[in-house]
Amino acid sequence: MARGDRYDVSGLEGNLFEPGSHGRVLKNLLGIKSKRDMDRTEGREQVRALEDLTALYDRDHRFTAADICHIHHTWLGGIYSWAGRYRQVNLVKDDFPFAAAAQIPRLMTEFERGPLRRFTPCRPAPPETLATALAVVHVELVLIHPFREGNGRVGRLLAVLMGLQAGLPALFFDRLAGRRRQRYFAAVRAGLERDYVPMARIFSVVIERTLQIHRPH
Repeated sequence: MARGDRYDVSGLEGNLFEPGSHGRVLKNLLGIKSKRDMDRTEGREQVRALEDLTALYDRDHRFTAADICHIHHTWLGGIYSWAGRYRQVNLVKDDFPFAAAAQIPRLMTEFERGPLRRFTPCRPAPPETLATALAVVHVELVLIHPFREGNGRVGRLLAVLMGLQAGLPALFFDRLAGRRRQRYFAAVRAGLERDYVPMARIFSVVIERTLQIHRPH
């Protein structure tokens, strides 16, 4: 596993890896030891979860912290026992520390009262306005990093649901690799200074690509 895919962990859950996985797969309900198998399983469950969540949340729904936990559990509840629950460990990625575990409940309450209340339900608007709304919500959620695993993907699921509220097709996200991955993490870090422009640029590209895919040929 590349260094960019690993977290430095401290806390009660720090070393709970699946036996026989060589520290590459978190302990799970399915006994999966191969990272490739786990990636496939998580990806398949993410598609299913999106279908379930799309049927659950309508265009007038205002998302809450509890909804974020429900999204996480809907996706990963069949894989991890801790799905949908805030993490109990501190996480550092490439020397970048996410919010301390003890602060997550307070920060998620602030997230609900701030960005979620401000930007959801997400209403139809010009693409640049939608890109900014998606960027603020995504960056603030990822900086909190409320879960042990899957925070970025939960953020993308939420972005898809918000986009659907605004009348967009289901957003299409290119795979994060190489320079795209570097730009994405740089945009997350910019959010520490409340600079959401880099992430808004990324979402502008996502929206435009999505609309291109769905245009009649």
